[in-house]
Amino acid sequence: MSDTKRWVTCPKPNPNAKLRLFCFPYAGGSAWVFRPWLNHLPSFIELCPLELPGRGKRWTETPFTNLDSLIQTLGTAILPHLNRPFAFFGHSMGAMISFELTRLLSQKYEINPVYLFVSGCRAPQLRDPNPPIYNLPEPEFIAEIRRLNGTPDAVLENAELMELVLPALRADFEMLETYKYTDASSLNCPIAVFGGLQDIEVSHEDLQAWQVQTNQAFSLQMFEGNHFFIDSARSLLLTSITTRLGF
Repeated sequence: MSDTKRWVTCPKPNPNAKLRLFCFPYAGGSAWVFRPWLNHLPSFIELCPLELPGRGKRWTETPFTNLDSLIQTLGTAILPHLNRPFAFFGHSMGAMISFELTRLLSQKYEINPVYLFVSGCRAPQLRDPNPPIYNLPEPEFIAEIRRLNGTPDAVLENAELMELVLPALRADFEMLETYKYTDASSLNCPIAVFGGLQDIEVSHEDLQAWQVQTNQAFSLQMFEGNHFFIDSARSLLLTSITTRLGF
């Protein structure tokens, strides 16, 4: 398998699609979390979830602990797949990855997505009010993960699954908690932001603050649900996304 195909998955290839939707997972998540989306997307969209090292089919690979390093590598890997219009969707950690990748592609290659969708993540210029947890001993780390409601209960309650995902989960939190935002020009693509009304970690104000990151259209939509409203409100979320991407 070529290096670029390890990063970009395509569960249902669609050579006639007018647009590719690249999806970036939350901390500890893999490409498979977006598989259910296939049942909700119209035929003009080709779904392309990203598979990061340390999870899914790449679980034996060492996960990244530095966001800048990940973005540089990911920029090279995704470039061959940007030969048709595309959009990015990222939830939580994935939102930060998709944002920084959009910045890189714009600055280095003058390529922009037709839309950037960010979900369940405070704006990058805002300081994280929580102390770092990535270097805590395992019991305390797991307790904090549970408290933050940033990992699905089905994962937290499965001891064997947790053993597999813990290295990637800890690496993901290190990547997020050591991230340093730098000022740059606003993006040349519209941004749509989504949030959960019952998400205790990411407020409406945290989401609204994304507006300064674009010089194009901006929208904010809230859904019923906690941090994982992307599952509980999946149909409504995807309707909102596809409406904005309609040709």
